[in-house]
Amino acid sequence: MFSSSIARLFGLVFVLGLCALPAFASSFLLFQMTMLLCMSVAVMGLNVIVGYGGQTSLGHGAIFAIGAYTAAILIESAGLNWALSIAAAALVCFLFGLLFGWPALRLKGHHLALATFALALAMPQILKNDAIAPWTGGVQGVLVFGPDAPGWTGLDNQTFLYCVVLMVFLAVLAMMRGLFHSRAGRAVVAVKENAIAAGSMGVNVTQTKLFNFAISCMLTGLAGALYTLITEFVSPDSFGIMLSIFLLVAVVVGGAGTLIGPIIGAAFIQFVPNIAEDISTSATSAIYAGLLIGVVFFFPRGVMGLGRQVRGLLARRATSRP
Repeated sequence: MFSSSIARLFGLVFVLGLCALPAFASSFLLFQMTMLLCMSVAVMGLNVIVGYGGQTSLGHGAIFAIGAYTAAILIESAGLNWALSIAAAALVCFLFGLLFGWPALRLKGHHLALATFALALAMPQILKNDAIAPWTGGVQGVLVFGPDAPGWTGLDNQTFLYCVVLMVFLAVLAMMRGLFHSRAGRAVVAVKENAIAAGSMGVNVTQTKLFNFAISCMLTGLAGALYTLITEFVSPDSFGIMLSIFLLVAVVVGGAGTLIGPIIGAAFIQFVPNIAEDISTSATSAIYAGLLIGVVFFFPRGVMGLGRQVRGLLARRATSRP
């Protein structure tokens, strides 16, 4: 009970800090935090299938690209409102998750990882294809103008965009908490633990896996759409295979199957490369790799996994007292 109260208090302070950030943050820090919230949503999406579903995807960078390009094309080519474009991008990625997931989820383990890896590997070349270049811009990409802050808000454009991304982030966080405390979420975890036992209890294993994969794609695609608004530019080279790998790194570092872990993991992939570059510009990758190895060695279950171990230890000590 005590640890639960501490967690709620920490969560409240964290949310209040995010809400108050525009009042004292510099323009650059506000941009960085906007990107952090965006990437947190993307990592939450991957965490749905890796952490809760127990499967491995190396293709969510491609899903991120689909969401980003869908929003960019709808805004620039179709002239659609930016808010509707974000919603449409999430829906497109949800439908793509259903279509791709139906045959792909018949695969297991490293076979599924290879199938999604192939998707991530092919996506930049697909976006550069001349047949769809009138919409995607080919190798040049698409330039997008971000939303203008309504006059009644009294905010500048950057602060307004931060508030939009923050609201989406909080909504996704609340959705994740509700989903995996619901019957559907418990079915996902049951399939992860033992698919045969879950099936014998009446759980439709194939439908559960497909629903989980589609929700995962929807959240990652939503993050991709937000990325378009933040950077105001998308190009095929921004969505290479390394993006998929970094998203997976974030899930593992933060703690797979946890609610807060994706935020910690997103902060790791967002800020640690910059820290490594500040230490040495000639050995940035080596320093980053060393820090990553250190995190995996000292936190084998992720940062939030350590928190679970500490809470378990405190609970055992409390119950062992006379």
